[in-house]
Amino acid sequence: MSQTASTVKLDPDDVAGWAAQPFEALFALTLAEVEDAQLHALIGQFERLRPEVSALDTLAGKEGIDGIESFEDAAPLLFDHRVYKSYPFSLIEKRQFDRLTTWLRRLTRHDVTKIPLDGVRSVDAWIERLDEHGMIVVHSTGTTGKLSFFPRSRDEWPGWQSAFFEATRAASGVDRRTEALPTFYPGYRHGHTTGTKMQRMFTEVSAEGEEGRYCLYEYARSSDLLSMAARLRDAEERGELDKLDLDPELLEQRAKLLEAGRRRDDDLDRWFTKLMEEFRGQRVRVTGVTADLIQIALKGRERGVKCEFAPGSVLFAGGGMKGLRDVPDDWEEVMKDFYGIEHFSSIYAMTESMGFPPRCRAGYYHFFPYTIPMILDPDGNVLPRQGVQTGRLALFDLLAVSYWGGIITGDRITMHWDEACECGWKGPRIEPNITRFSALEGGDDKISCAGTEDVYSEFMEYVSKI
Repeated sequence: MSQTASTVKLDPDDVAGWAAQPFEALFALTLAEVEDAQLHALIGQFERLRPEVSALDTLAGKEGIDGIESFEDAAPLLFDHRVYKSYPFSLIEKRQFDRLTTWLRRLTRHDVTKIPLDGVRSVDAWIERLDEHGMIVVHSTGTTGKLSFFPRSRDEWPGWQSAFFEATRAASGVDRRTEALPTFYPGYRHGHTTGTKMQRMFTEVSAEGEEGRYCLYEYARSSDLLSMAARLRDAEERGELDKLDLDPELLEQRAKLLEAGRRRDDDLDRWFTKLMEEFRGQRVRVTGVTADLIQIALKGRERGVKCEFAPGSVLFAGGGMKGLRDVPDDWEEVMKDFYGIEHFSSIYAMTESMGFPPRCRAGYYHFFPYTIPMILDPDGNVLPRQGVQTGRLALFDLLAVSYWGGIITGDRITMHWDEACECGWKGPRIEPNITRFSALEGGDDKISCAGTEDVYSEFMEYVSKI
């Protein structure tokens, strides 16, 4: 028998247990019913992590915060998302992974400095070595010229896993833990970017397994190339690529990647056409970055072809437009028409959080109780948790148990705090018109934090200095 709101127990000392409960039960809870448990869980995390995570201890000390009694009390402890890329870039250029590990140690309760780094000479090898010793480090795509490293560990895995599968079940109606569907993914099979690593990790424990995943690229997405992409591009534009002291293997990888990039549209078209023919009439899952799936659909429309998958197939996308230009206003209908799948499923996923708000049938993204969202105004002040508010999204990820889950994101969102969504789900929800502040401000995201500006500047200097 399914759980109801009245039977849900939110133990503040076991947030991973919240994520293991059915989404139907969690979305039956009102904000008033979860806030007390959320606050006590946040207080507990602060008390447990402050003595072990030096970055949190330093910020709390500078802000004069010894305890938390409300969500607003914790606001000055939110980390600017740039904290996770505050290391000196020279550490990567000079392959000083021992010092990069020292920097990472400030952000996690795990003493990663004890992990042996013998033979490690690349970012990929560094992350893999950390993973071998209980970490699950993920990083951003480095669009700003620098990777953000998030020090997740096996401590987070139970809650993270449950959260992912319940969110995708809520969005699509399909439980990947029990229903095996051939999965088309127009990306890389391996790599440590959050999306790529998540696809691999969650597929390994899903019903379809790794053998049921059909990727466009069978090789890994190089973290080293992503970390150096901006430097390499700038050096090439200046005609100074030969002046960089780079590993020849890295240059060879880059040459292969550039060649693959030139063939990407043709490869994507050829790959999906093959799958479309081989799996005609079968029930499948099509998942990937929204921009890629739109491009495939637009090409299909130009050629006058459509997919013929079986009813009950899943179209699951996320990640935004990724710079795709001239996107038609009816792009969602274009996709559904080409893939022949009636329902478009999506979650609001970001590197900074393990909570995945699923999109409801009314088009909103709903937050689960294990994520505490806040909206900040341009000066970093917390806006009221009521009505409709537009501003910068900040949140406390309660699933983060080995590192501090307070983060100020780079996203501008519109939040509805009332619980009158026509889908019937309770809890705060955001409109789908999510925008990066960097896109609004010409690439420069000027963040104002909830704490004292001078104090926060001193804190950023602390986390960036080795």
